[in-house]
Amino acid sequence: MENIDTAVQEEPAADKGADGVAEASPAVLTKSSRRTQIINALRWLAVVVVVGFAAYQLWANWGEFWDTLRDIPWQSSVLSLAAVVASMAATVYGWQVIVDDLGPPIGYRTGAQIYLVGQLGKYVPGSVWGYLLQMELGKQAGLARARVFVATLVHLGIIMVSAMFFGLIALPEIFATSPNARWMLLVLPVGLITLHPKVLTWLTSLALRILRRQPLDHQLRWGMIGKVLGASSVAKLFHGLHLWLLANSVGAPGWTGLLLCIGAMALAMTAGTVAFILPAGVGAREVVIVALLVASGIDPVQAGAFAVVSRAMFLMADLITAGGAIAAAKMKLRGDAAGADKRADETPAK
Repeated sequence: MENIDTAVQEEPAADKGADGVAEASPAVLTKSSRRTQIINALRWLAVVVVVGFAAYQLWANWGEFWDTLRDIPWQSSVLSLAAVVASMAATVYGWQVIVDDLGPPIGYRTGAQIYLVGQLGKYVPGSVWGYLLQMELGKQAGLARARVFVATLVHLGIIMVSAMFFGLIALPEIFATSPNARWMLLVLPVGLITLHPKVLTWLTSLALRILRRQPLDHQLRWGMIGKVLGASSVAKLFHGLHLWLLANSVGAPGWTGLLLCIGAMALAMTAGTVAFILPAGVGAREVVIVALLVASGIDPVQAGAFAVVSRAMFLMADLITAGGAIAAAKMKLRGDAAGADKRADETPAK
């Protein structure tokens, strides 16, 4: 894709130094630095408040909390963690499909290395670190940063719509406790409209123009959108299964609660994405999980325990999958080097 891979609009003109490189004035740098420091300080303050509140709740209810964790069979914990890993595998496929649609195919293994390792950046407070890391990893793999960014932008939009669809499952519980939340029913039709190739292409190009980048040079395709939506749906099902395996291990919520867990995790993951100021959406996701589990009849302390375990498992899965992607990359490099040496040895000397 020529525009995505090669074309990047220039930034507004700035003063140039002796070497011809654009330089910002000291006043601009000072103002920008102060603003960045204030924003970073507020982000860390938010993290401290969220973590401090959670720590207090754990300390105040430690006995019951520990009893809940201890009653979760190890089989349920292993299967729950496996479900999270499976959800990540499906998510990687959806992202890779978009990257392949924007240029020469990169394959699943390369896509996994870029996406999974890049995702570790989400644990740094802020909204862009994970995306920046993905773009840099993509650059090292021979992809233009703009191509990786566009893929992430489109992927985020599609998975948000998928999350809204599965979140409908949990809406009856939400309406029972918050009748005024019925406005949420208006969101899904809007989301479905944005999935139309023409609309999604226009929105993506608009975002690129705002960021002073070249718009897409071709319309996104139904086939690509369908594959990404399917992969996201599979990931949402595994998310719900992950939470259900934890909650069901202590006798709640039973088979009928599986759908509720799917809906709860869909809304919780969305809340975590929207709360971009917090690293990996910490706090926002747990609030939604606890609220919906409590609404279904689960004890608040037990619900809090499941939310904390869920968070820990997602962190473990991120580290496991990223580590696996790195190991696969190193094995490939060693294999390529060994193959090159073997071919060199087999080449007859002239």
